[in-house]
Amino acid sequence: MKWEIPWKKWRDKAPELFGKYKYVLLVMLAGVALLLWPDGDKTPPGPTPAPVQTQEAEEDFSLSALEEQLAQTLSKVHGAGDVSVMLTAQSSSRQVLAEDEKNVRSANGESETQSTTVVVSGSAGEAPVLVQRLYPRFQGALVVCPGGDDARVRLDLMRAVSALTGLGADKIMICEGKG
Repeated sequence: MKWEIPWKKWRDKAPELFGKYKYVLLVMLAGVALLLWPDGDKTPPGPTPAPVQTQEAEEDFSLSALEEQLAQTLSKVHGAGDVSVMLTAQSSSRQVLAEDEKNVRSANGESETQSTTVVVSGSAGEAPVLVQRLYPRFQGALVVCPGGDDARVRLDLMRAVSALTGLGADKIMICEGKG
């Protein structure tokens, strides 16, 4: 049995179907055109290299540098004067590096997990893959300034230190200092 397509039947129905489904066809054509539209990416398809971490790009956390920057910023608050800041932290900053874990089964049937740090090679040499940088959590803050006796200045400083460190008002002490 041979299947034949009734072309005459389709040719006669085409204008009627086009009139009925013209908007659907236009949307489909627009979708195909968008799929075929070049995205401007000139890189050839394939695996993309992992970013290489360089020493210059890494930002080292320094508590004393943060205290100095915070003091300079708080000194600009109206009425505060020359500000000194001291922060205490619960822990130091640390980096979480990418690790490759492999389960190894020993001869006696016990399973042991071995992990190795993932390292990428680049023009600057080999570097570990940084997954996350964890900064210390602050424990308390002390702010000393000549305007520390003014309630408005104290409130402004307290709100600023709280916003920048995440500390609550009970962990921030603002004192009047020598002018």
